[in-house]
Amino acid sequence: MEQNSRRLLYDWFCARPRALTALRLANKTLTVLVYLVYILLCLALLVKRDLRLARVLAVPAAVFLTGSWLRAKLNCPRPYENGGVPPLFHKETRGKSFPSRHVFCSAVISLAVGYILPAAGWAMALVTVAVALLRVIGGVHWPRDVAAGLAYGWGLGLLGFCLL
Repeated sequence: MEQNSRRLLYDWFCARPRALTALRLANKTLTVLVYLVYILLCLALLVKRDLRLARVLAVPAAVFLTGSWLRAKLNCPRPYENGGVPPLFHKETRGKSFPSRHVFCSAVISLAVGYILPAAGWAMALVTVAVALLRVIGGVHWPRDVAAGLAYGWGLGLLGFCLL
């Protein structure tokens, strides 16, 4: 998304405080939902002494650690850096934009959920797509950042949950 489009989105939301509040609330709510569902899934597997807990912990941990390392190594700038349009979400981080950590974590968590409860995994995949869209609309990531986050999280997640 180019700067002109970002500016139009920014101006549109700033002119509509209720829409801006709804956007910010959706971003926070969906992010919390993803992590809450993951915690509850892990707790349920722990209580049931389900051996799949090891994979549900290991695969997302591997994606988180390797993805975080990759982001730091690449250190790509965010849309709002270098005089760009300010983000609609509070964000002061410099660099580390590619791939989006919110998105790759949400993507791999959706697969972790789907590994245990397939229908719920599909629902979480939809939440992941919404998170990706919100990160771009909010101006904290470029579309390539979230596309890479989806590919990274789902790609390594499929490898970890389906092929290994």
